[in-house]
Amino acid sequence: MKRLMYSGTGLLVLLLAFIGFNIATNSLLPGARLDLTEQKLYTISDGTRQILTDLEEPVTLYFFFSEGASKDLVVLRNYARRVEEMLREYERVADGKLRLHVIDPQPFSEAEDRAAEFGLQAVPLTQTGEQLYFGLAGTNELAQREIIPFFALEQEGLLEYELSRLINSLAQIEKPQIGLITGLPMAGGMNPMTGQATPPWVAYEQLQQIFDVQELDTDTDAIAEEIDVLLLVHPKTLSEATLFAIDQFVLRGGKLLAFIDPLAESDHSMEAMMDGMADGKASDLAPLLGAWGVGYDPEQVVLDSRLGMSVGRGQGQLPARHIGWLEVEKQFMSEDDTVTAPLQILTLASAGALKPLEGATTRFEPLLSSSNHSAMTPSSRFSRLQDPETLLNGFRADGEIRHFAARLQGEAKTAYPDGLEGRAAEYTEAANINVMLVADTDLLTDRMWVHVQDFFGQRIPQPWADNGGFMINALDNLSGSEALISVRSRGDFSRPFTVVEELQRQAESRYRASELRLQQQLEETERQLLELQQSQDPSQLTELSAEQEAAIQRFLDEKLEIRKQLRDVRYQLNADIEQLGTRLKVINIALVPALLTLGVLLWWLAARLRRRSARS
Repeated sequence: MKRLMYSGTGLLVLLLAFIGFNIATNSLLPGARLDLTEQKLYTISDGTRQILTDLEEPVTLYFFFSEGASKDLVVLRNYARRVEEMLREYERVADGKLRLHVIDPQPFSEAEDRAAEFGLQAVPLTQTGEQLYFGLAGTNELAQREIIPFFALEQEGLLEYELSRLINSLAQIEKPQIGLITGLPMAGGMNPMTGQATPPWVAYEQLQQIFDVQELDTDTDAIAEEIDVLLLVHPKTLSEATLFAIDQFVLRGGKLLAFIDPLAESDHSMEAMMDGMADGKASDLAPLLGAWGVGYDPEQVVLDSRLGMSVGRGQGQLPARHIGWLEVEKQFMSEDDTVTAPLQILTLASAGALKPLEGATTRFEPLLSSSNHSAMTPSSRFSRLQDPETLLNGFRADGEIRHFAARLQGEAKTAYPDGLEGRAAEYTEAANINVMLVADTDLLTDRMWVHVQDFFGQRIPQPWADNGGFMINALDNLSGSEALISVRSRGDFSRPFTVVEELQRQAESRYRASELRLQQQLEETERQLLELQQSQDPSQLTELSAEQEAAIQRFLDEKLEIRKQLRDVRYQLNADIEQLGTRLKVINIALVPALLTLGVLLWWLAARLRRRSARS
């Protein structure tokens, strides 16, 4: 048998057996695969299964992919195969409630006309002049339509969410009603500072995809009964009548999601510029917060040296740590709340702090929190902030943990027990309110969580944080539709290098004082040198005394020496990180192959010793 296995015939038999095994598995188990990704990106989530099994009426999907036009696009064809395999899995789980049609829209065919009728994106191929279709259209029994115009490769990490969102939209005949009151240009508009038109925020576009959004005026005096959830974003100009309407809405059982801010950096309204860079950009919900048992200071911003982001300072300059722009990692989110449990990272900018008031009747459940390396600072410090590292000057963490977002539930009373201007309060108390508060609005702006690319007129968002998912999760939770929550945050988001960031923070704490001292010495030397040069008579600059020339040369030498020391200090900031990179390279390039080689040699030696002992 051993001679047969090592002979040419034996090797041929093994090759034929291997080919037969692959053919059999491809035929009998076409969808079988092993998902080894950390977020299980290739495995259907429980939320998707719930959406598919809860389908009451049939949904029909039309998957268009141009086979002939894509014959030379290997990466795209592999992605198309993955899309089709996932759709087949959806069809299997739906158990007859989902019908899938795979269509190859040949040029000038009825299938191509139908793809265009659905509104799918046709991408011209410059090599052949053909049109490439790679999109999905869905319909329900009421002839409602939802489409994905084109499956962009950049959004592969969000594939399951996009498919599940489309099916969920077709399954919901009536979308939840969201009432929106905002003081920010979420729907797009004109930037008064630049005079240029601005597109809608990606968060707003996602909001419209899933919910029926009704925009309300900032002076509205009543919230309609059909509103399922009231969404407030930077409510800084609300009238007393609107505050009273919100109070009554919450007490009668309405759900509220409110984003307030001590400094909305995205507020470029004329009012904000007239009132001042800091004061005109604050929003509050007083006196409602006090009635709900929440403390909030609209003039204070949270700084956190542990969560501070690294931001660029321009070409040729080292990045700066901005301890007012924060990366809230998973460990600082509530693991028990369905809104934040699936999220990985959120980014905030000049956020405020929420806290429960003593004697409050409501339950204050934190959703997003700071580290204990935090402190509060006046929002006025951000008015003309040029270098974010100046926030580190005099910073002292007080060991307290601040809360950026919280859920409020429990008993509450009205903030207007006597009513308002002849209007009696219909609801004076409630046994249980359901409110979510967030002390930041900038997290919803595109620059804080998503990069948008233009793809043949189609806006392709590429998220690098979970900010948009946080808002949609909260609205899903408050409106009673949570199936998409477990699907939404399984995308391919960037992961922070926690070890590298910790090394950088430690280096900053060691060298920050030296850098400041040297910077001050450099400024003082330059000032003295300038004073000495300006004190000279311009007509006698060439007739300096030896003492004056020596003084100037001494200042120039001192200036050069200080600049050299400053460069050395800034180099040391990244020395530990460079050493870590070197160690990782040594491990990957030399140590791991050496260990594998040693393991193979030991295995070979052990096998040889066993054969020798067996013969003896």
